[in-house]
Amino acid sequence: MGEDAERAGDGERSEGDAGRAGPETADAGSNPSSVPGPDVDADVPADVRKYDRFQKMERAEYDRVNQFLRDRTYVTAREWAIARLCADFRTETGVEMTKIGKNLPRLVPFMTDTYTPQAVNQARASFEEKVNKAGATFLYGAMCGFFTAEQLDDMMYEVTEVAKFLLEVEGVDLAVEDELEAEDRISKVMRDVREASAEVRGEEVKCPECGHVHDPK
Repeated sequence: MGEDAERAGDGERSEGDAGRAGPETADAGSNPSSVPGPDVDADVPADVRKYDRFQKMERAEYDRVNQFLRDRTYVTAREWAIARLCADFRTETGVEMTKIGKNLPRLVPFMTDTYTPQAVNQARASFEEKVNKAGATFLYGAMCGFFTAEQLDDMMYEVTEVAKFLLEVEGVDLAVEDELEAEDRISKVMRDVREASAEVRGEEVKCPECGHVHDPK
């Protein structure tokens, strides 16, 4: 299953169908035939030529990237890539969706098709929806008392490692000190969430560090 075969977030159209600028949806800026080839720099914006977020994935194939993400997250490779591009190509007036779609194969090595602005927006919206649902699921799990404090710490370590890996693939240089500080802050926030939710439920909470038992009553 490649980029063309993968279903979009709503499950109605294949990614290739949603992404390609066909006769019905194509405009002058999104027709694949009007996009310069990889070795032609004419009419390519300077910021696109200089963009190197995904240079570590120069030889990566879409299927392998997609499978890696599917095994560890809810998002697809196209949603990850386009979400990153939407964050990087945002101006005061909004996201440059036409530029992203027209230059997608240049910007992301494992993406082989150009996208219409509508397809870029669809992938962006799908990413946002999945993050919201995943966040609600995780927060409920943390608040309902299903996990112990130790289990939450272990879970946060695992998910943080995945998130850090994706950032590093995108070219973000994470210093060890910054990583440790971020992990400590996240762990503290999750302990506060668990204590606050236990108080709402009227349950006792034992601090995993000092052993103090907080009685909300």
